[in-house]
Amino acid sequence: MRGTTWTRLALAGGASAACLLVAAPLASAQTAPITLSPEESQQVCADWVPKLQKRAANLEKRINGGPEVKGSVANLKARAAGQRAAGHTARADQLDQRATKRQGRVGELNTAKQKLAAFAAAHCQPAK
Repeated sequence: MRGTTWTRLALAGGASAACLLVAAPLASAQTAPITLSPEESQQVCADWVPKLQKRAANLEKRINGGPEVKGSVANLKARAAGQRAAGHTARADQLDQRATKRQGRVGELNTAKQKLAAFAAAHCQPAK
């Protein structure tokens, strides 16, 4: 039994060392600015910007939805109240933590929407 424990520890240590050796060059690589051709820029503006804007709007709508909207903060809080009433306090606490974390994502989502709007304003102007 002791041999398998040491073998598992050795394998885990070896795997960790291998991951560090692979990740070290990637972490130290310098990132260069990305330049797009006018055609690529138009494709980003035509395809990706609208998709990302729609996705952000849908996420915001879902997070801020009522108790009937699956995954909304209100839904998670209602589920937590139901679990607490049933005597499942551990599960209720988990749901409350998820609701708090999801509510915190609204600020990140608004920042992302602002960055996307700024990109669209700067780079997605129609050709004159």
